[in-house]
Formats: sequence, C-alpha cells, structure tokens
Amino acid sequence: MSSSERREPSDQVRQRRRLVIAGSLSLALVAVAVVVIGAVSSSSPGGQAAGGASATPSESPRPAPGATPPPASVDTFDRTAHSLDDPNSIWVVVNKLRPLNPQDFEPGDLVDVPVPHTWDPLLRQEASDAIVAMFQAASDEADLSLASNSAFRSYSAQESVYDGDDLLTARPGFSEHQTGLVMDIGAESGECSLAACFGDIAEGIWVRDNAWRFGFILRYPADKTPVTGYEFEPWHFRYVGVPLATEMHETGVTTLEEFFGLPAAPEYE
Repeated sequence: MSSSERREPSDQVRQRRRLVIAGSLSLALVAVAVVVIGAVSSSSPGGQAAGGASATPSESPRPAPGATPPPASVDTFDRTAHSLDDPNSIWVVVNKLRPLNPQDFEPGDLVDVPVPHTWDPLLRQEASDAIVAMFQAASDEADLSLASNSAFRSYSAQESVYDGDDLLTARPGFSEHQTGLVMDIGAESGECSLAACFGDIAEGIWVRDNAWRFGFILRYPADKTPVTGYEFEPWHFRYVGVPLATEMHETGVTTLEEFFGLPAAPEYE
C-alpha cells in the first residue's frame, strides 16, 4: 500500500469533522439570532407577541378609595354656664335629693304674670316674659287659649299644699315651684285642669311640642318617674332658658338629672 493511500482515510475524517463543526456553529448562530430577535421584539413599544397578537401592557390595579368616616360629633354645649346649686340660677336642679338652700328661699325678682289664670301667678321676670310669649304664640299659631293653674309657691304655701303623697307633691323646701321658674299650665276652658288627660288635648299637645322654643321643659315625663321621683305631670313646665331647652330637645334627653349626669331621685333620703 502506498503512502498516499494510507493518508486518504485521515483526510476524509478531518473533512467530516470540519463539516460537523461548521454545522454546529451554524445552528448556534441561528439559535442566538432567534433569542435576540425575540428579546428585541418583546421589549419594543407596540411590538408583536408570538403568533402575531398585540401584547397589551398590564395595568397595576388602583386601590379603591377608602370610605370617608363621618365627622366626629363634638359636644360644644357648655354645661357649666349656670350653677346647678344656686337657687337664683335658672338651671338650679331641685329634687328629692337636692333641696333648696336655704330651704325657705324666695326669689327677689318675682313679678305678676299677665296671663289668664286660676290664682294670681307670680314668676321670676325672665320666666314671666317667656310665658307671656308662649301663650301669645299658642293663640296666634294654633288659636288656643292657655291659662296658669299655679306658679310660684312659697315655703309656707307648699306646707299647706303638701298632702303626704311623695309621688304627687313635693315637701316644703324641695318644690320647684319655690324657685319662681315653674308654671302649671292648663287650658283656659279648664278642661283636664291638673289632670293627666291634659297631655291628650290640643292645648297640652301644643305646649308639649313647643315649650322648648320659649325655654321651658316638661319637667316630669311619663316614663321618668324612677328618675324624677314624680308621676307624669303634663301640665308642669319648668323654665331653664332657650339654650338648654333647645339642647335637651335636640338631644332627646328629657330630665335635668340625666342631662347633667346627676343621681336619680326617686325617694327622699
């Protein structure tokens, strides 16, 4: 065998190796090109996603706006504007646990009240002016005629009125009538005078619904005997001034004890 014949197989092997390497490089280059083209296509704006579909950028979800909490209710009413203990104060609280001090107290500014009446009524000047305005409003707005059945009563007068029934009458020195800020109101006709049925007739309903406008409150409501110590008296109205009467009307608090956070007074000590 010649030397050329011995080299021929070796040359064929080398040739085949070159072809294999070249093919491998070509495949590698193709793969790299595919990767690069895909990356550029996906990163360019408005690029096409695989299969020709437009790629839609996903939006980050916006947080839902939180509900705005309602503004906190702020109690701005000044509960210290007047004394609860001074008998001269229009806010003085008198009940079975809170006698007047002194017990024979008598206001210094009592005046005759120019309204229809059973007995000549006396009230403190401020309360008298308010009663006159309220009676006039009842006439003008509802064509109703009101009258006074009782107003100021002194310590000695209360001694004669007190009958020993602590649910119906106050002991001397413990009566709101002695403050000069209270009137027992009735119909001028006398219908249901000083009786529970006054709360069911037109005059009683009007006064119940409108007294606050003039600074009066219904002092002994039907459902508050455990607090006030007295049975329902739809005729007994206490002057406290327009600001306090309005605040109690708007908040729905019906007794002075509850409004000022005082102990209930169902019985005497």
